[in-house]
Amino acid sequence: METYFLIIFFILGSIMGSFYHVVATRLSNDESIIFPGSHCTNCNHKLKWYENIPIISFIIQKGKCRNCNSNIPLSCLIVEIITGALFSVCFHSFKLSFDLIIALIFVSSLIIVIVSDIEYMIILDEVLVFSTLLIIVLYLIHYIFFMDYKEGLVELMVNHVYPGIGAFATMYGLKIFGDKLFKKESLGGGDIKLMFLFGLVIGYPLSLCTIFLATFIAFPISIYILFSDKENIIPFGPFLSMSAIIILISKIDINSILNFLIK
Repeated sequence: METYFLIIFFILGSIMGSFYHVVATRLSNDESIIFPGSHCTNCNHKLKWYENIPIISFIIQKGKCRNCNSNIPLSCLIVEIITGALFSVCFHSFKLSFDLIIALIFVSSLIIVIVSDIEYMIILDEVLVFSTLLIIVLYLIHYIFFMDYKEGLVELMVNHVYPGIGAFATMYGLKIFGDKLFKKESLGGGDIKLMFLFGLVIGYPLSLCTIFLATFIAFPISIYILFSDKENIIPFGPFLSMSAIIILISKIDINSILNFLIK
């Protein structure tokens, strides 16, 4: 039965991944995510349903538009596969539960962040605001279901909103310090806003852990850029997002991390 659900969530994730790529691309270019429908960006050919099947259509068409033979961005396939895999992993970690709903929303928003920041150097406010408000509302409904309104509101503030504010404030403090140290902008505003979402879902201590883990993941790429005579600016948002996803799906807690460091 679990295998069946893993397949279902992979299919669902690949479908959503295709949509998330569209959202990241269109919002980054100030375009509607609804109109026009799916089309080739080179010749504006409107895609038939069989040309728009996640993963399968890309493979059958060999990564090319059936109308003009132009290349379909490989990132479309990658996002579909990764999102499908992450949806399956989320199910494996949280089963059919309230936490699974939060995890899927969290992962979905970060997939869009990763795509938009890598391709356009933008972390979309619309995505952060929508996912943050949706998660807050879901948490509040969840708490109220088991408690009265006042107790539920207190739980929401203490367990999620305050940690989010703390993570946001800490990242903002690091930005001020980094700007003075390097005499230039060290962190983008999107990276700081992202931390509120992290604190909201994974808590304050683990949000700080994403900074260190993201720095560790980004280090080899930074070294490569440094010695390759390239002037590319490396967005930090994707590494923060990857780190947050790893921490979320691994279900690691801060005590385990502290015990590991001490030993």
